[in-house]
Amino acid sequence: MRPAYAYLGIGIVFILALVAFINPSFMSGAKNTSGTITSATNTSPTTTMTKTSLKLSSSAFTDGASIPSQYTCDGAAVSPPLTISGAPEGTKGLAIIMEDPDVPKQLKPDGVFLHWVLFNIPGSVTELVEDAKVGTPGANGAGKNGFAGPCPPAQYQPNEHRYIFTLYALDMTLALKAGASKDEVVKAMDGHILAQTQLIGKYKRK
Repeated sequence: MRPAYAYLGIGIVFILALVAFINPSFMSGAKNTSGTITSATNTSPTTTMTKTSLKLSSSAFTDGASIPSQYTCDGAAVSPPLTISGAPEGTKGLAIIMEDPDVPKQLKPDGVFLHWVLFNIPGSVTELVEDAKVGTPGANGAGKNGFAGPCPPAQYQPNEHRYIFTLYALDMTLALKAGASKDEVVKAMDGHILAQTQLIGKYKRK
């Protein structure tokens, strides 16, 4: 006659086998093989951002290099040419936000100046020419619609500033009008960002 604990052990093994048969991920650690990653910038926990090769580049400067003066307050202060590639499937609209995070705290306590908000760029667009008129312009930090060229004050340190262009691929167009604020655009994009990428340029006044 087998002791009682032997029958108990057989019962446990049977239960584990049954669970594994019903839910194979129970024994495999439930790994996520869906091929998606949750967006760290997307505040909606139910939306995922698909892995993508979304890229933003410029024929006027390379990532991390100096922006030519013609695109700054020392020149015509028009937006630089930009190339968009790798937008994920389902992209309905694109948006660009450009900011300077190196503003002296003496001039602006949060240290950031908003240079450009551009949204509702058609998702099929791959090139923005110099001084592009595509899309809908939002309000910049000077309270005007459109692009504000880099203009770092030479008398403050650092006198070379970074200018971060962030490109967003969206699954919709935004129900906003020209002159919308950055906060309004960011709120409208929440939960609809498929992918995003950045291009950084620098500028120091001569």
